[in-house]
Amino acid sequence: MQHPYLDVSAEVKAALEEGRPVVALESTIISHGMPYPQNVETALNVEKIIRENGAVPATVAIIKGRLKAGLTKEEIDYLGKTGYDVTKASRRDVPILVAKGMDGATTVTTTMMIAAMAGIKIFATGGIGGVHRGAETTMDISADLEELAQTPVMVICAGAKSILDLGLTLEYLETKGVPVIGYGTKELPAFYTRRSGFSVDYELDTPAELADAFHAKLVMGLKGGMLVTNPIPEEYSMDHKVIDKAIDEAIGEAAQQGIHGKETTPFLLAKVKELTGGDSLASNIQLVYNNARLAAKTACELSRLEKAQ
Repeated sequence: MQHPYLDVSAEVKAALEEGRPVVALESTIISHGMPYPQNVETALNVEKIIRENGAVPATVAIIKGRLKAGLTKEEIDYLGKTGYDVTKASRRDVPILVAKGMDGATTVTTTMMIAAMAGIKIFATGGIGGVHRGAETTMDISADLEELAQTPVMVICAGAKSILDLGLTLEYLETKGVPVIGYGTKELPAFYTRRSGFSVDYELDTPAELADAFHAKLVMGLKGGMLVTNPIPEEYSMDHKVIDKAIDEAIGEAAQQGIHGKETTPFLLAKVKELTGGDSLASNIQLVYNNARLAAKTACELSRLEKAQ
């Protein structure tokens, strides 16, 4: 039954009805992640990569109070131009934005929610949120982790953002029963870098293996999603010492300015970009492209499994 607040584009709806592979994409990266027009160019390139690898892209957002699974080029351009004036929408924001007919750029949390409503099982993003450094006193923990614990969507990312406490993030996911998979690696990638010093639960090496694991989870009716961490390509990986130094400086400045809550991540990422001379933005774009390719291939494998059922 169609959700009364949900609009699924004709292309995405047809693909889902025919059992073809679909990949969800978030929109926070468009409005809050990059400057215009780079944000729109990146979003359209990601959609192109999904199509080139055999799947249908479904960029997700909230526009004028409607939950959207599949955006037009005009809607993507609107989000890119409007930028920070679009609300960064987490789970708590959705009913208010819908009731008031407002716009929302979807985070990992809200993209998972809307994807699940539409029947989309695979989602590609940059990096997930997690447990922030100092969370033992601030209790600053991303809603992404709770969503992974309850919503049946596979999230393919480049690991948790290295501005976070990666050890506590993994502990939280373990407590919530979320499998953390390393794609071709036993070590958790840390967004801009391939190394973190922390181990993942399992290493899987092909899109078919990823699809097999998630399909088994779905068939058994196990609650929650699955997190696939896909390392940034070697040629775009940044020196972890450079990134760590920039992050430490950015965290110190955020504390001085009293920045907290959902404003923390965009501030820190912008500051890291500034401190690295823009290198982090280039790395960010490439890791998103890399995740889109893997997500499309995995969606194709999952589609084949479901058709053979």
